[in-house]
Amino acid sequence: MVRFVLPSGRTFVNNFRLRVLKNCSDFEEGEILLLQKPLYWTSFDLVNKVKLAIRHHCGLNKLKVGHAGTLDPLATGLMIVCTGRATKKIDGFRDLDKEYTATIRFGQTTPSFDLESEVDAEYPTDHITKDLIEEKLQSFLGDQYQEPPLFSAKFVDGKRAYELARKNIEKTLAKVKVTFRVVELLDYRDDTAKIRVVCSKGTYIRAFARDLGIALGSGAHLQALVRSAIGEYRLEKALTIEELKFIVDNLKQNDNSFV
Repeated sequence: MVRFVLPSGRTFVNNFRLRVLKNCSDFEEGEILLLQKPLYWTSFDLVNKVKLAIRHHCGLNKLKVGHAGTLDPLATGLMIVCTGRATKKIDGFRDLDKEYTATIRFGQTTPSFDLESEVDAEYPTDHITKDLIEEKLQSFLGDQYQEPPLFSAKFVDGKRAYELARKNIEKTLAKVKVTFRVVELLDYRDDTAKIRVVCSKGTYIRAFARDLGIALGSGAHLQALVRSAIGEYRLEKALTIEELKFIVDNLKQNDNSFV
């Protein structure tokens, strides 16, 4: 195992493929990068930052880079980014279960089911208790048919659903089969719950927030979302884009800096 102390003082443990990253050409052979997506960045923003870092420091202008599953701009957490020949493995990562920590506000709804849009309705919450939330969460376990949000990248009549949503065009999207492995209440106070969710690919946590609000006889929307795991890959081992730049810069200066 390779350890490296980053400028932040955090110890980096090699989190790429099961071999040591030695030089820039390894990115062409194929690397699997665990990265932290910041708030407000799109998934493509992160991919583009990775491309620019590697191209700038290594001169690999034609390097293929792709991600294995999007995160909304208002979500943070783990993304898997593949380079070079490893981009062929992307579909396999997309099929893995995901783990999230969701912060859900009860008593208010928004059209997007999150903070992308303004509150459009308010509902009573006096009857909501920790016990009631835990009871309703149990009904989500297992296979479910979930209606995706209209504010999503799903295609409707050849257009992205979010394009229709932003024009206030109402459409009902076809329900999709998803699976919830774990739904665990971590905290509840001031009409806001933190919930750990482990679910299958294709699950919209914003839609889960909507459905939980309905199940509780109220309304709800997602206030924050952190993806903490993709399969066996954990956020704790992920790099920031600044840390990746530092590591790649060291590769350029000394091909053996990680041996």
